[in-house]
Amino acid sequence: MAQQDIQAPFPGVFYRRPAPDKPVFVEEGQRVEVGTVIGLIEVMKQFFELRAEMAGTVSAFLIAEETVVEAGQTVATVEASS
Repeated sequence: MAQQDIQAPFPGVFYRRPAPDKPVFVEEGQRVEVGTVIGLIEVMKQFFELRAEMAGTVSAFLIAEETVVEAGQTVATVEASS
């Protein structure tokens, strides 16, 4: 089964939800489609969407909410649907 690592494109702070009082974009075990927003990365008060690049199921988030990430660091993994 194919797997995709969703990586941070640049350094910043990772968020799983659009705002502190909102639910997370996706949960582990949830199905996503190509382009589904799975989180945000904040860089200098600007927010950039982090999206799935393949359809499947989010198998794991490897970064906790509000954690600083480095460019190229894996944030989550998606297992392809069969």
